[in-house]
Amino acid sequence: MQLMKVDKARYRQRLNVVLVSLVASLTLLSLGFGTVLIEFFGNKTVASGESTGHFHLNLLGVILAVLTCSLVMNFYKKHEYLKEIYWVWKLKQLHNRIYRKLAKIKLAARDNDPDALTVLLFYLTTQKQVFELDNNTLTLATLQADISAIESKLADLNLEITTADFSENLLEKF
Repeated sequence: MQLMKVDKARYRQRLNVVLVSLVASLTLLSLGFGTVLIEFFGNKTVASGESTGHFHLNLLGVILAVLTCSLVMNFYKKHEYLKEIYWVWKLKQLHNRIYRKLAKIKLAARDNDPDALTVLLFYLTTQKQVFELDNNTLTLATLQADISAIESKLADLNLEITTADFSENLLEKF
């Protein structure tokens, strides 16, 4: 996965539009599906003060709404409007994969393994980018110090490694 320059203002604005649209769609579709299901399959006679017994139909309406929204998002994920959002989402998934192996990667990096150093440099650099995009500035100083330490180690070892050298195949080693 290659790094991508992301315009923070545009990313935040588009992400907010997508999130609000998803919440509104889920709400309206859940209500709509639930209403239609109750109309066709619901109990027509309801005693005053008792449960309608439509919980399962409403739940099915919510499930159908989630499925519908998921299918629509999957269909449009490659659209230009969602390009940056989708890239950040995939990057966060990759961060999760790396994080699960981070202890082994750090051990190998201490032993000057070039693959581990490559993964670590990519992980920290892209994590910094995501934190800046999401306005998560609490740990940026620590993250920058970690990046500087890796870059310093690479210079000491005379290794020319950049984030462009990263490949997901490197994770298979750990």
